[in-house]
This record gives sequence, structure tokens and C-alpha cells, in this order.
Amino acid sequence: MKKHKPIINFELCKGCGRCVPACPKNVLKMGKNLNRLGFRHVEYQGEGCIGCGACYYCCPEPDALTIVELGSEE
Repeated sequence: MKKHKPIINFELCKGCGRCVPACPKNVLKMGKNLNRLGFRHVEYQGEGCIGCGACYYCCPEPDALTIVELGSEE
């Protein structure tokens, strides 16, 4: 089984939070830190991403969020 991970560009994330409820595995949360524009950005909680892309497709900010495939699970 392949593992996936959302990559969040903290400087592009505007903190709208649309991706948080869109995630079927609840692996995203609103962070407490601010980016250089003063927005709280979304953070990945560490593991559990299934690579469905729901977060990516609901994100209104181009290039703020992408999903990468990490490889195989042994």
C-alpha cells in the first residue's frame, strides 16, 4: 500500500480552512502559527493521508496544497 502526504505551502495558505472538513481521514487542522501575511495556516497532523485529493480539490489558492506519494509500505 502506498503512503501519501499533503504538502502545505504555509506562505500561500490563506487559512480558509476548507480542506480541514473535506479530509475524510481528519488529518488536517488549523495551525496556531501565522505566516508572513498574518494568516493561520493549515497543518498536517503527521500520518493517515490516503491521497484522495479532497483537500487539494477544495483549496481555492493555487499551489498552496499538493499531495505527494511517498512510496510503498512494507
